[in-house]
This record gives sequence, C-alpha cells and structure tokens, in this order.
Amino acid sequence: MQTSSQSSQQLKFTTSDSCDRIKDEFQFLQAQYHSLKLECDKLASEKSEMQRHYIMYYEMSYGLNIEMHKQAEIVKRLNAICAQVLPYLSQEHQQQVLGAIERAKQVTPPEMNSIIRVVMLHACCPQQQLQAHQLSQLQGLALPMTPLPLGLTPPTLPTVTSSSGLFSLSSILASQAHLAKEEKATPLELHSSCSSCEFMSHMNCLQPNFWSHCNIGNEIHNFGADVHHHLVFPNRSYSFYLSADGHMQPVSFPHDALVGPGIPRHARQIHTLTHGEVVCAVTISTSTHHVYTGGKGCVKMWDISQPGNKSSMAQLDCLNRDNYIRSCKLLPDGRTLVVGGEASTLSIWDLASPTPRIKAELTSSAPACYALAISPDSKVCFSCCSDGNIVVWDLHNQTLVRQFQGHTDGASCIDIANDGVKLWTGGLDSTVRCWDLREGRQMQQHDFTSQIFSLGHCPTGDWLAVGMESSNVEVMHVSKTDKYQLRLHESCVLSLKFACCGKWFISTGKDNLLNAWRSPYGASIFQSKESSSVLSCDLSPDDSYIVTGSGDKKATVYEIIY
Repeated sequence: MQTSSQSSQQLKFTTSDSCDRIKDEFQFLQAQYHSLKLECDKLASEKSEMQRHYIMYYEMSYGLNIEMHKQAEIVKRLNAICAQVLPYLSQEHQQQVLGAIERAKQVTPPEMNSIIRVVMLHACCPQQQLQAHQLSQLQGLALPMTPLPLGLTPPTLPTVTSSSGLFSLSSILASQAHLAKEEKATPLELHSSCSSCEFMSHMNCLQPNFWSHCNIGNEIHNFGADVHHHLVFPNRSYSFYLSADGHMQPVSFPHDALVGPGIPRHARQIHTLTHGEVVCAVTISTSTHHVYTGGKGCVKMWDISQPGNKSSMAQLDCLNRDNYIRSCKLLPDGRTLVVGGEASTLSIWDLASPTPRIKAELTSSAPACYALAISPDSKVCFSCCSDGNIVVWDLHNQTLVRQFQGHTDGASCIDIANDGVKLWTGGLDSTVRCWDLREGRQMQQHDFTSQIFSLGHCPTGDWLAVGMESSNVEVMHVSKTDKYQLRLHESCVLSLKFACCGKWFISTGKDNLLNAWRSPYGASIFQSKESSSVLSCDLSPDDSYIVTGSGDKKATVYEIIY
C-alpha cells in the first residue's frame, strides 16, 4: 500500500511538471510567433515603402523623358528658325553662326553640366558675379563668343525657379506628393491592365450571352476631367511600320503629327450617363443633342445639350429583357434607330413620334447580331451575324435583300468605305474581308493572327484600322502593302471609330483605355483611362464629342478641345 501511494504521488508530480514544461514551451513558441509576426510586418512595411519609392522614381524618370522630348522638339524648331534667318545675315555673320551651331552640336555631357550649373547659379549669385562666372565658364568651354548682327541683343540666361528650368524636378516631385496621397485609391499601373473585376475572357468576348458570365464591379475611380496629350510610353516605341516582307521598323513621326487643323489637343469629360447595366453599344445624334446607350434588354435616350446631372429621357425596350444590345445605329435624319443584339431580330424604332415606338422588326436565321452599318443613302442596313453571314436589309420595305457568306466564324465588326461601294467586315475567324456592294461578291481577304473585334474605314482616304484580340491596332492601306502596327493597348481592342475629317481615330479596350491616334501612322494624341473595360465608342459627325460605354454600367461623354 505504501509503495502504491508513493508511486501515485510521483506520477502526480510528474504530470504537473510536464504540464508546466508544455506551458513554458507554448509561451516560448508564442513569443517566437509574435517576434516573427513583427518581423513580417516590418518586411511588409519595407516592401510598401520600396514600392512607393519605385513608383516615385518611375514617375520622375517618366517626367524627365517628357522634358527630354520637349527639349528635342525645341532644338528642332530652333534649328528651323536658324535656317530661315541665316540667309538674311552677312557672309561673315553666317560663318560665325554656322560655327556656333556646329560647336553647340559637339557639347559633351560634362560641358552641359557646367552650363547647367551656370544657369542654376543665376538664381543665387549677384548679377555682376554671375556675368563674370558665365564668362569664365563659357571661355573654359571654348564656345565661340562672336559679335551679334546689328539690331540683335544678347540673350540672357533664364531664371531657375521652382517652376522653370531645363530639367526642373519640382513639378515632378509635386506630382509625386499628389500621387502618394491618392496611392491607395488609384494605384499606378505601370502596365495597363483590365478592370479590377474581370468581365469576360478573351476568347468568348464576342459570343452570344457572354455578358451573363460578367462580374462587373462598381468601383469607380475619379479621373481628371481633362484628358491631355502626353507621351504614354516615352521609353519605348509603340508605332511600327510593317513592310511587305514582314520587317518591322519603329515610326519616326513628322514634326506636325500632333498639330494643325482638325487635330485635337485634348478631350474634356462633360457628362456621365448612369445606364444601370453594362453599356455594350452607344451612338450620338447628328445634332449632338442626344446620346443612345444600349444595355441589357433596352436602349436609353439621353439629352446632353444641357449641363447638370443626367437622367434618361426615354427607355426603348428591345429584344428580350435578359439579352444585351450589341449595336444601335441612327439614320442621318435622327428619326429612325436600328437596334441589334443577342437575338435573331433587329428592331427599327420611330423616334419622330411623340413616344418612340417600334415600327418594324427584321428576323434572320442567326441567333445574334454583333454589329450594324447603315448605307450612306439610308436605304440599306447591314447586319453582322454570329453565324458569320452579313445580312443586307431593305429598310424601306423591311425585307432581306441578300447575304454575304465567307466568314467561317462570327462576323464581329463592319464599316462602309467612303465611296459607298465597298463593305469591310472583320470576324472571329481572324480575317478581314472586303465586299463589292454592286456585284455582291467578295473582293479581298486579309488574314491575321488574331481574332478581329473592331474596324473602321477612313472617311477621307484608303486606310483601314483594325482592332484585334491580341491588343494591337493595325492600320493598313486597302490597295497597297503599307501597314502600321500600334501597341498602346494592353488587352483586346473592343471598339474603334474614325473622325469624320479622317485625320485621327479612337479605339477602346478591355484595358479600360480610350486612345486617340493620328492617322495613319498612329501618333498618340491623347489617352483616357476609365474605371472599367470600355466596350463601345462613337464620335459625333462634327468631330466635337466622343461617347463611350463601359463595363461599370455607365456611358461617358467627352468634349473634344482643338
């Protein structure tokens, strides 16, 4: 009994001791966990700080690149001015100026740094000391100090302030402070990406009912009301000339690429039209007073002639309630609207009546219509069908005239050439085809390596712009081998439209971007990034307004500033 009692006490002691040891080990592990958690938090903080610095330095580099481009443009223009003034100088002065120009071309980076130091000293040195310092520096650089022609005054060095100077960083740093404030709300994306909520895959984005799989978010980030011209990627080329043998060469834009009559400077956002569903189709009236937005099962009509918050004037219930409108086209007189989408019927609406009403429906064998076009005389409507056929409709008699057959997959986009005789279509079979409207036959076929989602024919020339699933825009001459490839979009190009003047065009994509391009070589005029994929676009007939439809259930109206 005594032995049993001692054994029990020893066992009891051992169990208690084990518990204490387990407790100590748990506390030790818990302390280690807290220590590792603190280290992890510290590393995460350092990572965030590094990312912030990376963004800041990237933006600084971006700003410096822009400054370099500006200075290069200034040098180009000064050279042109010198060339114009030179013939008016005496022979002696011409030789002196030519010598000065040649010497300026040979300035080395160390010499340039010395000149910059002279400029910066101007802000802090007394005038007399500065002049003496300038003289010594310039003499040290062996720059020619020649007398000026009669009537010309010597130039003075510019004052370096917080807002000026050859490579002033103050404005760049100020933009960084602004960027840091908005970093959480609108993080900088070094490579353009899709909306935070993906709404479709590349391969099925033009198939019927693809919107039913959409997951469109409602995060709307405010972007600037003005969309200014800028060099989007100054450190790399984005426009390439493609020769007949497939050789690709970066394009050097002419000096007047972004200036001149009919070339916009920027665009200003003036209206947001809250449609309530994904806006897959938009069109603007000839008078520019009304915009039509197509979503799920209906088209809404908006009056944009007055400022202020907008609500739709009318709702046109089309097709079935759960089917998306894919295209809507106004006849030039603004009295008739043709609507097509994920149904086998097209709706023709009479807008001239006191209340818009359906005056006819056109039914085809295809399950969906992807795009529409109206002939210049408003007598014929062309419908791109999901079965690949192009159906030609007589709008007056509401009858099917003929079908163009050739695309082996859905016909996704369409436009009529400026001569009114040729019809251009693009398809999911990666081909672009040209049709003769008089003879009813195919004239040309161009094969691409990517599905075609959008195209537009230049109203004043023989150029065709093609937007592809691969994110490229290609601008091709319709009768020659000339072709340009434009690479600013980062995802599939969903819509495209030429300005009526023919000098520029716009494209939109799944990467949330609206790009304006100079035709045909593709210099970037301006760019806007919206808060979701931009599915559709239209330009007013007078080239004064742009309207876009996007995945965040709204349309945006821009005023074009010249």
